[in-house]
Amino acid sequence: MTEQLEKATFAGGCFWCMVTPFDEQPGIISVISGYMGGHTVNPTYEEVCSETTGHAEVVQITFDPAIYPYEKLLNVYWQQIDPTDAGGQFHDRGSSYRSAIFYHSEEQRAAAERSKQELAQSGRFDKPIVTEIVPAEPFYPAEDYHQGYHHKNPLRYRMYRKGSGRDAFIDRHWNTPQDREARKSVLTSMQYEVTQNNGTEPPFANEYWNFNGEGIYVDIVSGEPLFSSKDKFDSHCGWPSFTKPIVNANVKEKQDLSHGMIRTEVRSREGDSHLGHVFDDGPGPTRLRYCINSASLRFIPKDEMEKEGYGHLLKDFQ
Repeated sequence: MTEQLEKATFAGGCFWCMVTPFDEQPGIISVISGYMGGHTVNPTYEEVCSETTGHAEVVQITFDPAIYPYEKLLNVYWQQIDPTDAGGQFHDRGSSYRSAIFYHSEEQRAAAERSKQELAQSGRFDKPIVTEIVPAEPFYPAEDYHQGYHHKNPLRYRMYRKGSGRDAFIDRHWNTPQDREARKSVLTSMQYEVTQNNGTEPPFANEYWNFNGEGIYVDIVSGEPLFSSKDKFDSHCGWPSFTKPIVNANVKEKQDLSHGMIRTEVRSREGDSHLGHVFDDGPGPTRLRYCINSASLRFIPKDEMEKEGYGHLLKDFQ
């Protein structure tokens, strides 16, 4: 397997925020924060922040392209940054916070150039795309306290990320009225109401509440794998229920104060689809119950997972 692995290196401002989009994904072996693109050897964080070394904060990703292709990495990357800002990213200013794609092969360079051109032609931004595409240079891992920062300091990380303006920018440019309108042509009215308008389908009258097929459930919008039949159980609530996601990172949580209640909403990370809610009244050991709308899901039978591109998850059924 080692011979099949590749590296990808991206700069997108604060490297704390650039780890989470790629962390814990199938096919991604590691995501390391560090520095690249400067003229000194083994710089420290303080030296890089002083804007005297020429380095950018980067994440270096080791990945299996057979499971997580480079083109998918690029797609995720563009959705994390402001590619029109040449002076930094969000409230972090200076060249150390610049955006850049450091390519490790001619194939990566060509793919990056194509994706940049496609983004420029999409009309999503009203300014030129200025993100650099340059050859990879020596990579220097950042200090230990920067690695996996979102796990070590989750509260400070969330506060920093929200205060930086990054999430607001992403929501503004990647969940636009045009995006939502385009989904109307591929979703049923119930699927659209649930995933786009935070709706709830009727209990005991939806596709998967009492369905027992063997396979996985993916986001109806983005196709990202969310839940497995191995973790499905009958909670007698009238909606499909699961004890855990396939990949924790693919499901994000958000406080929901609607309808006079305090609940925890769950949404898909890539598609940002409303899925349902998570409660703490499930079976052991986690005691979690992910109560999910069938309309937000598409079921992939075990026998079709390889053909549909989810073969890497078949090991969970062995």
